[in-house]
Amino acid sequence: MDLLLNASAVGWARGQFALTAGYHWIFVPLTLGLAVIMSIMETMYVRTGDEKWKKTAKFWQIIFGINFAIGVATGIILEFQFGTNWSNYSLFVGDIFGAPLAIEGIVAFFLEATFISIMFFGWDRVSKKMHLASTWLVTLGATLSAFWILVANAWMQYPIGMEFNPETMRNEMVDFWAVAGSPVAINKFFHTVTSSWGLGAAFVVGVSSWYLIKKRHQDFALRSVKIATIFGLVSFILIAVSGDGSAYEVTQKQPMKLAAMEGLYEGKEGAGLVAVGLLNPKKEAYNDDVNPYLFKIEIPKLLSLMGYRNINAFVPGIKDVIDGGYTLPDGSTALSFQEKRERGLLAHKALADFQQAKSEGRDTDAANFETIIKDNYSYFGYGFLEKEEDLIPNVPLTFYMFHFMVMVGGYFILFFAVVWYFHSRKKLENFTALQYIGLWSIVLAYLASQFGWVVAEVGRQPWTIQDVLPVQAAASGVSAGNVITTFILFAVLFTVLLIAEVTIMLKQIRKGPDF
Repeated sequence: MDLLLNASAVGWARGQFALTAGYHWIFVPLTLGLAVIMSIMETMYVRTGDEKWKKTAKFWQIIFGINFAIGVATGIILEFQFGTNWSNYSLFVGDIFGAPLAIEGIVAFFLEATFISIMFFGWDRVSKKMHLASTWLVTLGATLSAFWILVANAWMQYPIGMEFNPETMRNEMVDFWAVAGSPVAINKFFHTVTSSWGLGAAFVVGVSSWYLIKKRHQDFALRSVKIATIFGLVSFILIAVSGDGSAYEVTQKQPMKLAAMEGLYEGKEGAGLVAVGLLNPKKEAYNDDVNPYLFKIEIPKLLSLMGYRNINAFVPGIKDVIDGGYTLPDGSTALSFQEKRERGLLAHKALADFQQAKSEGRDTDAANFETIIKDNYSYFGYGFLEKEEDLIPNVPLTFYMFHFMVMVGGYFILFFAVVWYFHSRKKLENFTALQYIGLWSIVLAYLASQFGWVVAEVGRQPWTIQDVLPVQAAASGVSAGNVITTFILFAVLFTVLLIAEVTIMLKQIRKGPDF
């Protein structure tokens, strides 16, 4: 299989996808977070009959609508890139990857599209309960949309429920529920959605803080803070719980990613979790004798506990994953990179031999070659890699962004608790310093959200599909020049869209609620 393409074209294709995904993710978490918050506010209105809750909900619905519209536009472009820049990927696994995306479009997106018009234009045209139901159904649709997209992404991280068909050279789904109910998918869904709820809460508190600073719409701001602080505190506690689940799943399924997240080169029993650390820039090779840290502060044995639910468990480092030889949780011995590569190359050769045997009508030989393919398919992707270093993701980028994300998560638990304390004692409106902290905390929430996806995607490199297909084998056979051209066009388009959204949103925020 000659799927390897020009490195420059692949690099630009990766950059274009990262650009699109990064811009798209500016809009998605706020959509998911505001959807729940505005639904809760409208529920308060229906329960109490207080018109101020109605006006509060309507204001945040307007902000939701501005963000939702541009998020949809960037999301559609993102999906198109699978056919333009990643056609080998689409050919190889489209039968599986396309299924959750199709369900997302048919079920979740149509659910949103059906009820969003009632939510925006039906305030005086339908009953209170019907309107409330429409708002919650829009929220449900947005959340279901996220679920199916995350199922697709999780399958790339942990490909299950499939079989490779050597006749069509495609992976085919054999167990839909294994794909949809994958432990990686379920945990990724909860972690991503709760983090989006947290961002939405931080956004609402931040904007409300601006009103308090300006001494405008204070009743509206305090109502918004009341909902957002409780919702945000609960969300970030849930983020911590699902984050623990993420650590466990990554340890079990993607040990190289975990090692990069922790800057762990040499595995150890009873491994500690790095709370604070500074990597050594002189560390140039995974197997040199240079200390990977200039300094670090560890929480003893916590990494082993999180990854294996055993404080004395062995956690492999980057060198261990490459060299193999350690005992896996199932009792087997981990293969080295070279052993996996040899098996991958064996699967490649068997596939070529199978195709030839089939074309010549040698069915018995073809069956034998098919058995070899199946026995070695778990390492198919390693046949595309040349050297050990190809298996290592960008360690500094993964490490620093992971630890920043964790620290911000801890910060927001404290932040929401403090805001709730002062709000409950009716002191928040006079605490200017905390109001400014709330305003600028919006930036931290967005950075942590973006960094989380960087860790998830950069940490699994070089894989498009874990162990099955590396990025250089997944890209389309297009020239670097074509990809560069579209990269520039998308960069300009997305920047214009972002400026437009921020401008419209700021204008609406300055105008304020209709109180």
